[in-house]
Amino acid sequence: MPIELPMAVPGPLRWLVSEITSVRACAPYERTPLVHVPDADTSLIFRTTWARRSALLVAGPRTRASYHAGKDFPVCLRLRLRPGAARLLLGVPMTELVDRVVDLEELWDGAAGLTAAAARPGDDVRRILQRLQAALPARITGRSSADLARGELVRATAQALRDQTGQQREPIAVIARRLAVSERHLRDLVRDGIGVPPKRFERIERVRRVLAGGRAHTARWGQLAATAGFYDQSHMAAEFRTLMGVPPAAFFAGRLPSLQHC
Repeated sequence: MPIELPMAVPGPLRWLVSEITSVRACAPYERTPLVHVPDADTSLIFRTTWARRSALLVAGPRTRASYHAGKDFPVCLRLRLRPGAARLLLGVPMTELVDRVVDLEELWDGAAGLTAAAARPGDDVRRILQRLQAALPARITGRSSADLARGELVRATAQALRDQTGQQREPIAVIARRLAVSERHLRDLVRDGIGVPPKRFERIERVRRVLAGGRAHTARWGQLAATAGFYDQSHMAAEFRTLMGVPPAAFFAGRLPSLQHC
């Protein structure tokens, strides 16, 4: 099985990156299915193959789960960008990256230097983090104060939507008034800065809450549905199946859809 290890986010990256995960795969003959769950956040992914080839990729917002055969990536480093940060770093509307994975070089001139092979086996993660720690904040320094303010509005909106629990939902109109902007303007900012509108963002977040708490609540689906913010258990099951491809019970029992090729 692949081994996922959370890593500390370096100080200079904390305002841009919410979490870093290092994934180390087993030998190629022990590959297991890879499940990519829905995620409204954009990520930077550094990976190397057993042939010591490396790449730095951008994984845009993912609106539905995908299931793939195991791959030969002995090192895979994922940096999950904070809402609002990806737009500032990459310079394109996030709507262009929804359900896509692209090479960073397509969006960022000079990115090839970040993926230079490490001198010794095992150095890849440390060295790429050092490069990113210098390169990512430098990308922000040239942004205007208006760009930074828009990014902050996106971040604050995403945080407000994520902080909601159970049925205590704060409508986007209320969030907009609290942030002193029009509802239409805030919706446009969220689509541009995250890639999906607020309602779809909420749908993804609800399903992610089910994924986070499902194994502990498999005998109490109704309770989990209420905690995750669904109207009832049937609402949760329908939404989960739409985004994950299978009902909750099937997913947690390991009955997954057919594996796809990337």
